Amino acid sequence: MASVVTVTASVALFAQAGRAAVSCDQGNGGLMLPAGFCAVVVAENVGQARHLVVSPSGDIYVAIRNQPDAPGGIVALRDTNRDGRADVRERFGDAGGTGIALYNGHLYLSRDDAVVRFPLGQLLPAGPMEVVVSGFPQQRVHPTKTLTFDNQGGLYVNIGNPSNACTEPDQTKSNGLNPCTHQEAGGGVWRFDANRLGQVHGKDGRRYSSGLRQTNAMRWHPAANALYLAQHGRNGLNRWQEYFTEETNAETPAEELQRIDRGADYGFPYCYYDRLQGKRVRAPEYGGDGKAVGDCAKYPPPVAAFPAHWAPNDLLFYTGTQFDAKYRGGAFIAFHGSGSRAPLPQGGYNVVFQPMRDGKASGNYEIFADGFAGKSPIKVREEATARPMGLAEGPDGSLYIVDSVKGKIWRVINQRGGVS
Repeated sequence: MASVVTVTASVALFAQAGRAAVSCDQGNGGLMLPAGFCAVVVAENVGQARHLVVSPSGDIYVAIRNQPDAPGGIVALRDTNRDGRADVRERFGDAGGTGIALYNGHLYLSRDDAVVRFPLGQLLPAGPMEVVVSGFPQQRVHPTKTLTFDNQGGLYVNIGNPSNACTEPDQTKSNGLNPCTHQEAGGGVWRFDANRLGQVHGKDGRRYSSGLRQTNAMRWHPAANALYLAQHGRNGLNRWQEYFTEETNAETPAEELQRIDRGADYGFPYCYYDRLQGKRVRAPEYGGDGKAVGDCAKYPPPVAAFPAHWAPNDLLFYTGTQFDAKYRGGAFIAFHGSGSRAPLPQGGYNVVFQPMRDGKASGNYEIFADGFAGKSPIKVREEATARPMGLAEGPDGSLYIVDSVKGKIWRVINQRGGVS
């Protein structure tokens, strides 16, 4: 784990590559970071944020989730005096979502029901919203959609499995459906044409992968030329008390960083990855006892496994040069934080760095940014002051992190200006 420090004095970052000097905040806006890094709070109270993206000019776009009493949308932020803090704030869109990305001159947003896009203007859109794909299933469990693009015009959208472990009713101690009919409409990734308007799910596009539970964290790895995601592992093992204790449920079912290949099946809901045993085992809904492997060994193992219930909600492959060489090509993962680790303290509420080389893990993960939750440990997620939700890389290689509780945005800077 990297050495973690809290900077207590305002630290000036020298001007570099045409970039104005930025002073980091005292205490890094509450974050604990590795030695040599500091943070400036770019904005606060933008709303219940999901993902964010930073344009080549440095403008920030944040997806705001819908609320029962108020639609979400997109918040646009601009720093006009180049001090690192946004002083212009605009809002547009009639509904919110989770995934947001810039592609081919447009700003794309993945809502729960559709993928839409806006032609990019100076800050606000240059024209009306356009519907790229509609008709996604609306479901109570795992309704959110995320998106990413490959380098050949492909648009990838996740559709979550509409249950915890394919039982009816959901979240009960009962046998799982076999085959799992929930996987017919969800539990995987679909590929569409990124440049074509008016597509309809079920008619257009194709299923790219299956056997997944739910992901909010998905990116195309440019060097590996492949799709990756970090998925939320299952919960509820403690219902099967003949096999699992409360502590086992809190520690065992991994959160997985997974390479997603076309046509591949990753074994959910029949199997789950046991982080402590380092292998896939059969789920109790399908006759598992926490040890039996059955045919679960045939499913691809994860690239890396993380503690149970940490809730990975965004994934970023670092391509910049501002950060030290070890970070280049590796994965930053925003863990939203757990609510299912009782009687143990809740965990996550951090941003980790997973070293990678040639698309594979090249070492153990490190906690890169911590302190979001405020106090530690916490017993329930509602105690967390902030929860990291979205990640973006700025044009200068800075790392942007947004919180979902109130919408606080940090910009993390390497004070050394990059080490080659």
